[in-house]
Amino acid sequence: MQISPARYRVIAVCALVALSIIIITGAAVRLTNSGLGCDDWPNCNATSLIDVSSKHAAIEQVNRLFTGVVGVAVIAAVLASLARVPRRRDLTVISVWLVLGVLANAVLGGISVKVDLHPMAVQGHMLLSMMLIVAGTMLVRRSGEPDGVPLERVVTRPTERLVWLHFLIVSMAIVTGTVVTGAGPHAGDEDAERLDVAIPTVARLHAVTVLTAIAISLLLAWRIRAIVVDRRALTAPLGRWIGIALAQAALGYIQYFSDVPELLVGIHVLGATLVMIATTFLLLDTRRAIPGVDATVRVDGTPAHATAG
Repeated sequence: MQISPARYRVIAVCALVALSIIIITGAAVRLTNSGLGCDDWPNCNATSLIDVSSKHAAIEQVNRLFTGVVGVAVIAAVLASLARVPRRRDLTVISVWLVLGVLANAVLGGISVKVDLHPMAVQGHMLLSMMLIVAGTMLVRRSGEPDGVPLERVVTRPTERLVWLHFLIVSMAIVTGTVVTGAGPHAGDEDAERLDVAIPTVARLHAVTVLTAIAISLLLAWRIRAIVVDRRALTAPLGRWIGIALAQAALGYIQYFSDVPELLVGIHVLGATLVMIATTFLLLDTRRAIPGVDATVRVDGTPAHATAG
């Protein structure tokens, strides 16, 4: 069987969607206090592999079963990369990393149960999930690039550095967000241990990293307005990022001042996933594979096929 590039991209998108949904189902487990609905791993409990006898067990069981769907999606990405015509090594490597990451996260999820949802284990589980979102986004982007064309920088070097700084600050915001979660009320179980830190303090730290990321995005918007090549490459992805991030920041403040209701927290988790996808796409848009375009760069950092203006 041969897989066309267009068909492979559909498979890559499906893998990214599955990786995103499992984050939401994981959040649902935590927000419904179902984290120990199955108190063993890989079995649900000491007597049953699958148990839906209680609400908490059923919710946790659905999340675990959906992990199998995610596994099928990423394994399909690997197998399809081998059948893709033409075959590309970069797609195979990324998809293999997805499989390894999903396996590692399944084990980490089991460890989280074994340590009674210790916040550090749960935090690591979420951060690894976000790393998989980054890799899944890379797979989608690379699968849509033309074959046999190397990636070239399509923005000026200072802009590329600023986008990298933006990516790092957003990553820090994700980390500080998991610290807030580890200290907050939604532990996944009423008796789960919480981080011994003041919630207002870590919430302010998280807010600072989020606002810093937004400030850098606005600085990027101000910078690219005067540089044709940067504006052409980044206007659309930067605009999308700013829109998603502003909505996410507003939601964060609303949920904080309304005593973090479960529904808003779940939507905030979805927003964090979308922010990570948009952030990754923004970074990837600084380098593109463009057939037939001379992407050599002048000494001043401006690509030869465009002029600043």
